[in-house]
Amino acid sequence: MTKLSRRHVLAAGSAGTVAALAGTAACSDPGADGGTEDLDPSADVTISVGDQPTEDKPEELAAFNERVDEFEAANGNITLEPSTEVWEAQTFQAKLAGGTLPTVMGVSLTYSYELIENGQLPDMTPYLEELELLSELNPLALDNVKDSDGNVYTIPTGLFSVGIAYNRSIFEQAGLDPDTPPATWDDVRAFAQQIKANVPGATPYAQMTTNNTGGWMLTTMTYSNGGRIQDDAGTESVMGEATIAALQLLHDMRWVDDTMGREFLYDQEGVRQAFAGGTIGMVLQAPDAYNTLVRDYDFDPAHFGIGQLPQGGAGNNGTLTGGTLKLFDAKATPNQLLAAAKWIKFYEFDKYYDEAVALADAESNAAEGNPVGLPGLPPVSQEIYDRYLGWIEPHINVPLEQFASYTGSTLQLIAEPPAGTQQTYAALDPVVQQILTDEGADIAQAVADATEIVNGIIEQAAR
Repeated sequence: MTKLSRRHVLAAGSAGTVAALAGTAACSDPGADGGTEDLDPSADVTISVGDQPTEDKPEELAAFNERVDEFEAANGNITLEPSTEVWEAQTFQAKLAGGTLPTVMGVSLTYSYELIENGQLPDMTPYLEELELLSELNPLALDNVKDSDGNVYTIPTGLFSVGIAYNRSIFEQAGLDPDTPPATWDDVRAFAQQIKANVPGATPYAQMTTNNTGGWMLTTMTYSNGGRIQDDAGTESVMGEATIAALQLLHDMRWVDDTMGREFLYDQEGVRQAFAGGTIGMVLQAPDAYNTLVRDYDFDPAHFGIGQLPQGGAGNNGTLTGGTLKLFDAKATPNQLLAAAKWIKFYEFDKYYDEAVALADAESNAAEGNPVGLPGLPPVSQEIYDRYLGWIEPHINVPLEQFASYTGSTLQLIAEPPAGTQQTYAALDPVVQQILTDEGADIAQAVADATEIVNGIIEQAAR
């Protein structure tokens, strides 16, 4: 089994809790070695596809099912069995090891390094080449799903980098300029103090701390201070002053300024729900928060703002990147893998290549009140993406000017900790929680203790 080349150009970050990586190897399975000698594109085949919307989202479910019908009509030999299975960090590894996941579904791109190195993904290169898709995907994203021989094991789709989301209405009430988000961590602290003084009942700044989001955001803050959690090779923990500075800021905002409210057990979903309630001033997020807030929680688009990640310290700082990959079942047959790749190309990428599909998708989403033209890092090449944006320009309904600080950022995009990523985040959750719930916590000692734990995770991941 070839080892993954740790390119670290645009690795992904997402949140969740995960147990230690199961060591199930799939190198002997028909899909895992990319063997396509038995491939028959016209053979009858049935695959299961995850991420089907649930019945409590009837419009999304209807749109998904319509696409399933369209795909089956265009590919008479392929039968799709939709599944509402979605990535959940707490259960993902157990389901993966148990072989109960669909043929293809979306998961955090975080896992790409570990899954490839442990033989838990099939080599998708021949199938992507068969569909003429490989050469037109975003090359920076593909660098994170390849092994050292250049074989591609999955398809990156949604990509992002972390910034700071804020409530423009709260900013206005506090006397802050809603078009000028905080650029530094000193700004964040000062803005939070001003919100506290002028907007009763608001939580000026909220921090995620559970289900790996605490470690995820502590890593992000460490990057913004010029530090790292692990070295680039993933051979040792290198937490130090940058991490201590991030925790000290949180400590002081919590215990000195009292600008973080009283809820210290937020995860991604919880903090977005709270933000949608209109009481949170600022929180670290990516642009996809807009989609969830506006579509799922009826948040007023006029109140959403996002800026680049605030910076502190000096030197090798920047922001953390993240995204989603499409997980293919390593035990699937070659025909199933080709069918699954066809489905992903159809469902995720057709709009980038077919103007009629792009316009129909944009028109449909606009009519349903869904965001159209949400900023982000494209899964396809920039040339193809720019052409797509030109097609849908009349239907873009996202207030792009409210994303200006984020989209105009030139910050360095920094990969996640490469070894035992989610386990590392899980190990850092309690550190953040401790600082926010124990005023007398020894920050330097907490970081030192966490360093030992992370080194153990790195050692385990190397076995």
